[in-house]
Order: sequence, then C-alpha cells, then structure tokens
Amino acid sequence: MSLIQESHDSLPYIDQDITPDERARVESQIAGEVPKDYLTTLHPLLPASEEPKFSSLIQQELERQAAGQPLTGGIDLSRYEALDPPQTDPTSDEERPQVLEQWRDILRKSYSSSTHLQMRLTNLALLEKFGKNAWLIGNSQLEDVLRGLEKELAAVKEHTEQINRLRKGAQEGVRGEIQTLDMAWQAGVGKIIEVEVAAEGLRQEILELRRQGAR
Repeated sequence: MSLIQESHDSLPYIDQDITPDERARVESQIAGEVPKDYLTTLHPLLPASEEPKFSSLIQQELERQAAGQPLTGGIDLSRYEALDPPQTDPTSDEERPQVLEQWRDILRKSYSSSTHLQMRLTNLALLEKFGKNAWLIGNSQLEDVLRGLEKELAAVKEHTEQINRLRKGAQEGVRGEIQTLDMAWQAGVGKIIEVEVAAEGLRQEILELRRQGAR
C-alpha cells in the first residue's frame, strides 16, 4: 500500500519532452525544496525500525568482524589428528608414573578419533549410496522453482505490456482532441494577454488625460 495517496497524470505518448534548460531549472527547484539530509534520513511516514537483539556470542562475533580481528577458538581439531605415543620403556610404569598417565590420555583421545572416523565412514557410505539421487532430486526441484519464476515473470511482463498498449491506445485516441484543446488554451491565454495589454494602455491614456486636465 502506498504511503502517499497521490496521482500524477502524464501523457508520455502525447506530451513533448522538456528541454535540457527546463529540466535543469526544475531539478534546481526540487533541490532547493528537499532537505539536505534526504538521502540519509528515512521518510517520516515510515515506521521506526526495530533494534536487533543478538545474543552475547553473536554480538561478540559481530564486534570481531567489525574490528577485522582473526577468528580464534572454535572447534578443536587436534583431537582428530594422529597421536604420537610417548617415549616409554619396560620400567616406565614403576619409575615414571606420568608416562602411564600420558598413555591413558592418548587412549581417551584415540576413542574420540575412532568415533569420528567411524561416523565419517558412515556418512561417506550414505553419500555414495543416496547422494546422487538426492542431488538429482534437488536439481529437479530447483528447476521446477525456476520454471515457476520464469512463468510468473513472463506473466508480469505480458500484463505490463498490455497496460502500456491500452494506455498508448487511449492517449492516441484523444491526441487530436487534446491538441485542439491545447491550441484553444494557448489562444485564450494570448487573448487574455492582449486584453491586459490593451487595458494597461487605456489606463495609461486615462492617467495622461488626467495629468493634462490638472494643468
């Protein structure tokens, strides 16, 4: 729905285009009427926009992006990397208990890595079995959407062309009448100017006669 209920009638198929000098004068008058900040200030009839409410994590990420800082943190991928066993010997358990703890830590990480690899193999197997068909179905659905949009676009273009044809026909049908009325208007304006000139001349003659009679 339009915010400003106004109608600006125009006859683009009949009216002549204005000259560059006339266009420059009109644009100069428009520039003098509009406020200086009209390009950056919203129209007063537009509703106020709602302030976005982001979570603390999203706000932190937005601030990082605005500051141009590199991404830090995120998912620790080291748990999925190959693990190097610690240096050990047959007497490590008795002489160096920390080596045993290192083995236990590596074993725990190996469970995570093994689970990740199993899930990855499962996903790859599912992708190999169903991925091709899913991709083809997705492409088919996108093609259906594209055809629907193209059909809608063609209908809108046809409707627009039909409106333009009707408008052109309506304007061409009254071209002669409008031109006759325009000529009559111009002639009427010319006669009014002639009457005003004659009246002014008569007024000057009356004033001159009064000045002569006063002598």
